[in-house]
Amino acid sequence: MGLAAAGPNPLLTECSDDVCNTILNARAPSTRAQYENRWQLFTAWCSDGAEDPVHCSVELLTILEFLQSLLDGGRAPATLRVYVAAISSRHARVDNDTVGGHRLVSLFLKGALRLRPPRAQRAPAWDLHLVLDALCLPPFEPLAQAELKWVSIKTAFLLAIAPAKRVGELHALSVSDSCLRWNSDGSGVTLWPNPAFLPKVLSSSNLNRPFRLAQFIASEGEDRFKLLCPVRALRAYVAATAGIRRSDQLFLCYGGPRRGCALSKQRLSHWVVDIITHAYKGGGHPLPSGVRCHSTRAVSTSWAALRGMPLEDICDAASWTTPCTFSRFYRVNVATPHPLAVVLLPDSAVPSQ
Repeated sequence: MGLAAAGPNPLLTECSDDVCNTILNARAPSTRAQYENRWQLFTAWCSDGAEDPVHCSVELLTILEFLQSLLDGGRAPATLRVYVAAISSRHARVDNDTVGGHRLVSLFLKGALRLRPPRAQRAPAWDLHLVLDALCLPPFEPLAQAELKWVSIKTAFLLAIAPAKRVGELHALSVSDSCLRWNSDGSGVTLWPNPAFLPKVLSSSNLNRPFRLAQFIASEGEDRFKLLCPVRALRAYVAATAGIRRSDQLFLCYGGPRRGCALSKQRLSHWVVDIITHAYKGGGHPLPSGVRCHSTRAVSTSWAALRGMPLEDICDAASWTTPCTFSRFYRVNVATPHPLAVVLLPDSAVPSQ
């Protein structure tokens, strides 16, 4: 739990184990795991130089030299900040300040940021339309005759795209009566995460927050629109898994010895990537590199913004506090053609939409 590492704080050492445990849980388990990993690396570095990792001084350059070695090794400035936070959580105060608040460390991080500014992705790693086209064809359709594997990953992908949620939030969805409720008129469905689930952004507005999905109403000749309805896919998936279900968790393993058991978060992420890979292979296109499940948030919200959805609604759906988060880290150019193409290219060279 890191009690010994928190020793430089005399207030914490005098607390009972229960109080210490509560204080340590101020950070999420994933954050504590990251800090533990970074602290172990820093401890090993200090051991090589016969330094005390808890009381080594910034003026002795131990911490700065350690950060410089990480920068020389290709670590990004954002990664260095995680290391600084991990060291600050366990290191004694230096000049009446934390390691992260020390002037030299602050200047070092600013210098690292100028030397290696972040390169935000401005183009999507994969084509959403190409994947959606594949979802309308075999082996995904007809949905009633499709294998459970294809029904599973299609449902997972559509639920990842429609509400633009993190994979952890999708993983926490449940089919229990208190967490899955269909509209009586068949117009949609409301889903709640497992009550024990804690979102990444821990606030009253995000706790036990429902997902509301509306049934797609397709006009005549818009069969493709109907085939991509997440409510339709979810209904088919819940029915297909009813006979094998051994857990209330929404997404289950569809095969192997764990058939019917709760799916892991990592495997759910692989499902989303697998469906993108399948779409590219099936269409004879070269596979894009670096595709991650998390990219669905950038692609779906960028398309929503392009189609005129208000930024406030986009941020509310994706659980972002301000539009700045979307603009800085997630918005990518999904326009086809590029908006400036009509100005920079002759009419004959501009592809039609």
